[in-house]
Amino acid sequence: MDLTGKVCVITGASSGIGQSLAIKISLKGATVVMAARRNSKLITIKEKIDNEGGKCIGIKTDITKKLECKYLIDETINLYGKIDILILGAGVSMWSPFEEITDISFFDDLMATNYSGAVHCIHAALPHLISSKGMIVSCSTAQALVGFTNHSGYAASKHALHGFLDTLDMELNGKVQFLEACLGWIRGTNMRSNAFGPSGTKMGETKRKHSSNSVDLDVCTDKIINAIMERKKTIYIPWKLSLIPYLDLFFGKFLRNKITKAVKSE
Repeated sequence: MDLTGKVCVITGASSGIGQSLAIKISLKGATVVMAARRNSKLITIKEKIDNEGGKCIGIKTDITKKLECKYLIDETINLYGKIDILILGAGVSMWSPFEEITDISFFDDLMATNYSGAVHCIHAALPHLISSKGMIVSCSTAQALVGFTNHSGYAASKHALHGFLDTLDMELNGKVQFLEACLGWIRGTNMRSNAFGPSGTKMGETKRKHSSNSVDLDVCTDKIINAIMERKKTIYIPWKLSLIPYLDLFFGKFLRNKITKAVKSE
């Protein structure tokens, strides 16, 4: 897929993977519509893209609110007349054993952002994506494929989205393309500092560094963009995550022990 002239909507575009994708995709000739709650961040990123010769706009959007998602899509169509790519980049995580959680209410936030918010955006954009024979890109995770220690609510929300997109792909039967980017630990994002801890508050900055199993943000987003351009169905970053479905099927206990050790190393 040549990105020149494409219109790409990206949620979660104010930081991390979403921000990196917005900048890089705009510089490949696409018009990028950035969606996020922090308007000040969107303004800063737009200035950077404008200065580098890219095309973009920012639309303040809380994807947990259905009407704001509809406005995001309606405004995109009003301005550009089409949507070619919808990238689901918004997400929030957690880090705590379930039995240590003292305030469970943040599970609602996990589902609202990671699952319901994506569904809201897809529902509003789907007629336009069908019209353009476009693509839905999910910035997914290994936690969408198997359980992960300390990530019960996050894994549940990602399992839900994975199941929804798989079903939608079956129903549409080729009318829209789907790409699931299954990601491991990514360096250079604020996912960990923004993750919910056992008390239901954000964990904040930590001195603990990612292990050698993690992948640099720029490497990650380059691979996602290449997968979009090559119209791939699934991409695993790092590649060894592709082993998870097979290990889970044949060596489930071994896989779960490996996951528990990997989480502790992070």
